[in-house]
Amino acid sequence: MIPLALSEIAELTGGTAPPGAAGAVAAGPVVIDSRAAGPGALFVALRGDRVDGHDFAAAAVAAGAAGVLAARPLDGVPAVVVDDVVAALGRLARGVLERLPDATVVGVTGSAGKTSTKDLIAQVLEHHGPTVAPKGSFNNEIGHPLTVLRADEGTRHLVLEMGARGIGHIAYLCEVAPPGVGVVLNVGSAHIGEFGGREVIAKAKGELVEALTPTGVAVLNADDPLVRAMTSRTSARVVTFGRAADATVRAEDETLDAQGRPRFTLVTPEAAVPVSLGLRGSHAVGNALAAAAVAREAGMAPAAVAEALSAARPMSRWRMEVTERPDGVVVVNDAYNANPESMSAALDTVAHMARAAGGRAFAALGEMGELGARSVAEHEKIGQHVARDGFAGLVAVGAATAPMLDGAGRQGSWTGECVQVDDVGAAVTALNERLRPRDVVLVKGSRVTGMERVAEGLLAAGGSSR
Repeated sequence: MIPLALSEIAELTGGTAPPGAAGAVAAGPVVIDSRAAGPGALFVALRGDRVDGHDFAAAAVAAGAAGVLAARPLDGVPAVVVDDVVAALGRLARGVLERLPDATVVGVTGSAGKTSTKDLIAQVLEHHGPTVAPKGSFNNEIGHPLTVLRADEGTRHLVLEMGARGIGHIAYLCEVAPPGVGVVLNVGSAHIGEFGGREVIAKAKGELVEALTPTGVAVLNADDPLVRAMTSRTSARVVTFGRAADATVRAEDETLDAQGRPRFTLVTPEAAVPVSLGLRGSHAVGNALAAAAVAREAGMAPAAVAEALSAARPMSRWRMEVTERPDGVVVVNDAYNANPESMSAALDTVAHMARAAGGRAFAALGEMGELGARSVAEHEKIGQHVARDGFAGLVAVGAATAPMLDGAGRQGSWTGECVQVDDVGAAVTALNERLRPRDVVLVKGSRVTGMERVAEGLLAAGGSSR
């Protein structure tokens, strides 16, 4: 964060400065965990269901924090007091950003692939100028402003992931950090139980392009009709990406190597150049095209974009992490989250990898949450997908996954094995009883299922990433 006196922070947030605030300067970082506080930090005292940050304010100051953003005065602690700490955090981020006119905000949203695409965009733009992006999925009303506040006078690109649990959420994030470039990846089934339908999801995601000014750029997926239709919802210039023949930035000649890594020709109006991604799965191509379109708008040449894309690597955990055990079994940990689209893409990739290795494919799958009335049908479809892809076995974890077994069983020609287990430990046992060298196993489920523990159990003996 740029250095700010506590009096300036009070002015930006609409709060009340502590006595003698003029001489106290917060130079960053801005933290919400008192254990991360150090000299010059600003500690934000958030009140949660189980922990109240105000109780740790004194510890943060003792560790060197210059001050605290708080909802009430605190004895012996220099606190900027505000009515609503979360809202004040957003106002502070907006105020800091307004002092950084050379920073371009790139907003990224979509039902699937937000984090991976954000990571790709950031890695590519870093070749063009100093870039700030969130670690992991910091994409809500707290993580979003915290990322903005990591920017300083040298920042040229601020890449922000934008999530939504309802109408108005992305619009609010855009108020905190008005985007100059807005990227919409797709409109899928994630959180459809909360939204009520894909059209409502599209309305929420489209708030990003509605926030763009006429000088901005909307980067839209030409392959998704609901995203392509967002052209009518923005006054910004529109560029498209995808596999469609009329996409501004598109892919041709796609292949997957034995490790499931895509190779393709990146086609832009200026040139066609080869790309060899370090990420897994054909779905990574669309993410790479979005990143290429953003980089092109930033002024990067196609050859430089292709080189940066080819050098990029996965940055966030539990997203198609590939590890080989000493016995030759390959574990693909894609357990961060799951929805029907991402589940299908991961299954296709692992099936390809197993065939290339001369082994068998297995899937350990947890529930896909927040699907509402479509839950049973969508889980059945995933079971059918497992069978169509020729998996040797499906280990379904938890009662909610029972429809997966029903779906797999409806594929009459499938000879694979279905196993229903109650918990992570039973899943690890069931898999270890069946796996042999050159087999490839996918581990995936929604965040609440904790499926990463299955991957950890499978790798307990150790392995070597590749």
